Amino acid sequence: MKNLLIVLAVLVIIALSLGGSFISRRNQMAIKREAVNAAWSQVDVVLQRRADLIPNLVETVKGIAVQEQIVFGDIAKARSALLSAHTPAEKIAANGQLDNALGRLLVVVENYPQLKSNENFLRLQDELAGTENRIAVERRRYNETLQDYNTFLSLFPNNLVASMGGFARNDAYFKTEEGARQAPKVNFNYGTTPAAPSSQPAPAPAKP
Repeated sequence: MKNLLIVLAVLVIIALSLGGSFISRRNQMAIKREAVNAAWSQVDVVLQRRADLIPNLVETVKGIAVQEQIVFGDIAKARSALLSAHTPAEKIAANGQLDNALGRLLVVVENYPQLKSNENFLRLQDELAGTENRIAVERRRYNETLQDYNTFLSLFPNNLVASMGGFARNDAYFKTEEGARQAPKVNFNYGTTPAAPSSQPAPAPAKP
């Protein structure tokens, strides 16, 4: 009888130890998952901030570069896709499209030197550049937090606890696609401004 009680006591101690470890690890996973959500919310804020700036920027450019309707249309579609996205993965994909469209707008801007003296445009360009820098900071912070969460889940015995506790790996990283992140390098400090194409016909060659 005494031996049976000792065995039961040992089993109870082991069960309590395992249960405590399970609860502790599960709580850590919950904390790290919330940290990922908080980091993403900061990314979402700056993405929304840029989306709010773009219409005013486009309207300012549109007043001078009226003929660039294709570029303006692409920006409008990309911005709409970003605002209608719900999950981080959807917003990351839509943001890549917006980056490309915005990059084409900045190329267009270089062909209109009169924008350099437009006070509204200059103010908007500064706000956009600051927002792009903030996006880069928050994007990196989010990726680091997400990597920490995924790494913790993959370790043994955390992977067993995650499986039983309902925690899954999250691969919604803010990835940089080839050529997609050229647009955020917002730089309106032009060197030599390209000359506007002349509307005068070229002179005829002199007759021999």
